[in-house]
Amino acid sequence: MSKRTSFPRVFWVANSIEIFERFAYYGIYMGFGIYLQKLGYTKGDLGIIQSIFLAISYLTPLFSGTFADRYGFKKVLIISYLAYLPSILMLIYFKTFSGIALTMLTIGFAAGIFKPLISATVRATTDSTNKTLGFGIFYMMVNLGASAGPLVMGKLRAMSWDYVFYTAAGAIAVMFVITLLFYKEPKRDLDNVSLKQKFRDIGIALSDFKFLLFLIILGLFYWMPFWAFFNILAVYINDYLDTAQLFNGVSGVIGQGITKALIASETDGVWRINAEAISHTGYIIIIFQILISRVFEKRKAIPSFLFGLFVAIAGFVVLGISVTAASGLVFLGVFLFAIGEMITSPRIQEYIMWIAPKEKAGLYMGTNFLAVCIGALSSGIYTWIMGKFEIAGHPEYIMYTLALHLLIGILAVFIFDKTLGGFKERQE
Repeated sequence: MSKRTSFPRVFWVANSIEIFERFAYYGIYMGFGIYLQKLGYTKGDLGIIQSIFLAISYLTPLFSGTFADRYGFKKVLIISYLAYLPSILMLIYFKTFSGIALTMLTIGFAAGIFKPLISATVRATTDSTNKTLGFGIFYMMVNLGASAGPLVMGKLRAMSWDYVFYTAAGAIAVMFVITLLFYKEPKRDLDNVSLKQKFRDIGIALSDFKFLLFLIILGLFYWMPFWAFFNILAVYINDYLDTAQLFNGVSGVIGQGITKALIASETDGVWRINAEAISHTGYIIIIFQILISRVFEKRKAIPSFLFGLFVAIAGFVVLGISVTAASGLVFLGVFLFAIGEMITSPRIQEYIMWIAPKEKAGLYMGTNFLAVCIGALSSGIYTWIMGKFEIAGHPEYIMYTLALHLLIGILAVFIFDKTLGGFKERQE
């Protein structure tokens, strides 16, 4: 392998912005199911809002990436902040189902404007010598914010949910300042074609049956169970596991003081683990992402992706067992899913991005989000199904169902790759 090119300043500025955005996004989202149930809404209601929120979050990048290619990343980033900040504050005042759904749709729209811009910046500032490491660093920064958000918000919601929303809005304000002062457009080949032509390019990309089929397969058999994991796990832990027992177990390992300070809250005299603090993969990815990226950077994308799915399946199975056997197994289940995520998510996104010409990074990243949108839109049904399994007395069945879903996904991707072949990655 040739010597790696160093990363320019804007690469690190963009990754810093990503940390704050994920802090706000996941800080709200990971505990949102607990919040909605506190207001008296059902898991079915939660699933509807989750689907709306995630769908708009991942549909909007189809267009925002295109606008960013045309008008510049910095301008579109600022537009996203102007939509993001007030919509978060609206959660303090809206308590009806329609009001919350509308507010979350607005937040999803703002997040969707933002989403493709940082990854496209990473693409524009990397080359064939550092692309895998660059996307690994990016993914680690995503999870640094995604870890800190639920930790902080889990403590704040014990005092007041309003503090959660004020803090998230503050993070967006910090992003605005960083972008205004330090973000500079990455050097890339810009085309001057009309927006109409840009949208026509999306249509052309999606008219490729092979590429479109690949996106649909990823949406239904990878992103759908992937998002279901994040949709349901905080509620799953909060409702079905003994979080007081988890507190005692964690305290025995890292000490009661640290546990209380970081991931637990006291309710009615009993200390319990905050479910959102341990129901995500970010804290694991922070530690292991660079190692995983280095291990898999010389390996082919699709075989690596399939292997990662097998690891994620094991995670779902262990999470199911944690309800009926030992609550502490939840940590192993999350760890296994995290390893699977570290292998699959950055690698499949990198794979698709490197199909694209460098000057169309935003466009192709937007097109890639179609697959994520398909999975996001359909993932809310698993929250509803979890409620049905709960009524039947077997909430753990939701995890076994998701494991089976991923297993079918492995078969679908394998058949696609063997019958239609993969895509050729560009080398510059």
